[in-house]
Amino acid sequence: MSWKIKSFNELSTHELYEILQVRTHVFVVEQECPYLEVDGKDVHAHHLYKEENGEVLAYARLLPAGVSYNEPSIGRVLVKEGHRRKGFASELMKRGLAFIHDEWGEQPVKIQAQEYLREFYGSFGFRAITETYLDDGIPHIDMILEKPIK
Repeated sequence: MSWKIKSFNELSTHELYEILQVRTHVFVVEQECPYLEVDGKDVHAHHLYKEENGEVLAYARLLPAGVSYNEPSIGRVLVKEGHRRKGFASELMKRGLAFIHDEWGEQPVKIQAQEYLREFYGSFGFRAITETYLDDGIPHIDMILEKPIK
């Protein structure tokens, strides 16, 4: 198993297909939420994922400042069903935040999080900056990380 981080142009067509397939399965099929999953932001992103035998097990999309928010952002965070509860989500966030801070040197980081994950993201230092609101029928909050927890 290996962790990879690639810009859009560095992804092979197979890698891109695997990423879009797992994202659609988790966010559209599992969550029963029809929405435009391929939203035009992928071309600006770095794609962080854990791969095993060509299968994407965990994934996050890292967006530079100015794409979704004035701040850099992490989104589309997922761990594939059958591979959850193995620490992949925590490792994914640690690697994503390290990339943003080390490569882009930017703070703060802003995310849109499903409300039930408030404590998970809070464990990395994120704090809620909005009340809970519905996005595609799912409760969300916006959160910000001012300074990373070391």
